[in-house]
Amino acid sequence: MTYRHEEGEAGTELIPGLADALPRISDDGLTYDFTLRRGLRYSNGAPVRATDYPYSIMRMIRVPWGGRSFVTNYVEGAQEYDEGRADSIRGITADDNSGRITIRLREPYGAFSNVLAFPALAFVPRGTPMRNLSASPPPGVGPYMLDEVVPNRSFTVRRNPIFADFRIPDIPLGNLDAIRVSIVSNTNSEAQQVLNNQADVFDAGDTLPPALLPQIESQARDRFARKPVPSVYYFFLNTTRPPFDNEKARIAVNMAIDREALARIASGFLETGCFFIPRGIVGHPDSECPYGDEPDLEGAQRMLREAGLEGAPVTVWGQERSPRKEYIDYYTDLLNRIGFRAEERIIADTVYFPTIGNERTDPQTGYANWLQDFPNPSDFYLLMDARSIQPTNNQNFSKVDDPFIQRQLERLNPVPATELDTVAAEWQALDEYTAERAYVAAFGGLSVPKFFSERMNFDSVFHPLYFNDWSTLSLK
Repeated sequence: MTYRHEEGEAGTELIPGLADALPRISDDGLTYDFTLRRGLRYSNGAPVRATDYPYSIMRMIRVPWGGRSFVTNYVEGAQEYDEGRADSIRGITADDNSGRITIRLREPYGAFSNVLAFPALAFVPRGTPMRNLSASPPPGVGPYMLDEVVPNRSFTVRRNPIFADFRIPDIPLGNLDAIRVSIVSNTNSEAQQVLNNQADVFDAGDTLPPALLPQIESQARDRFARKPVPSVYYFFLNTTRPPFDNEKARIAVNMAIDREALARIASGFLETGCFFIPRGIVGHPDSECPYGDEPDLEGAQRMLREAGLEGAPVTVWGQERSPRKEYIDYYTDLLNRIGFRAEERIIADTVYFPTIGNERTDPQTGYANWLQDFPNPSDFYLLMDARSIQPTNNQNFSKVDDPFIQRQLERLNPVPATELDTVAAEWQALDEYTAERAYVAAFGGLSVPKFFSERMNFDSVFHPLYFNDWSTLSLK
């Protein structure tokens, strides 16, 4: 499965990729059937077989992918496989002769069709080693293939010469022979290179430095735009250890945060808010923030005194990249101002999320964000689901385990994506409850920069899930 290569709402439409049609879903929502297209081959020329699929899912779990709970929570036998109690996933069967693949769920999950479109669930050949292969990625099926990989420094994608033979509808073949990518943490250098036409595309996942923004807006207005994306930026608050196992401590943080100040740090790319479900996603509350529109430092200080938490030590985790480092600078100072004894722990971007998602680290608080994987509130509430708490690659950083949230997710998650509007009010009520319990300190959602060099055509697709659509990039 994949998404249509279009901008805006059109880009959220699911379309078949390596399957010959959308899934056939049983009336009870528990069985998904596919048939693989005939004649597919990997970029190395090897045939794509239906039995590669269950192997690919097992490998995704073993590597492991941080979002694997989308599969282990729902597919029959996936949890047992993840825990080492089974050698395979009984809920996924495949037949190479017919190309048929069948997936059985333990319980209905309305967004499972979206889960099937995750890049992490893509095919790899059976026998691909079940370990991280960043330095030498396995072959895949698509218009481009990975080459010349230097982990954490650079990689190249080159046109896949056999992909056009498959004639898969609605999948662009790509316009460029090669795209060379450099990985840098210095966003000022990154932006300056694109402004000066030394590089062609600015990473839309990065933030333009405030000092350069006026120059970009005046000199490059025809090759720069802000693109809103459904997302939530927040500080997680570990509910399982002091001081944030105390609800008053969490509320104090939410009361004190100046979200407008954080928007200024983000160079105007942050749209402030205090709810977890972002704008553009069904269930986003249209009610007022329970902590008001203005920061209340005195109220936060008073609440900490009442809780007996003045002087409580707090380590604040953050990344090196800008403006995330600046978010943490602000946040740490704020915690000290309201009465905590806070200090920063800044680590490299490349290891940040695996580190804070490891139970051995068990961080108290720090920076986190989530951009939609698919247009459904259940995607965001993965981060509030107790079943998502994992020993490694944990995404529920606040370790929220709330019986009310679990009961609501049990009712709301099975609702098919096509019927989300019927439960919008219930999702909104759940999100208002979550905000009142202050499980995180949400501070807004982001617009991201589409910023190219003068050599590039600016009319390429900016996808709502994947940002710059590389298969539609082209030179003038």
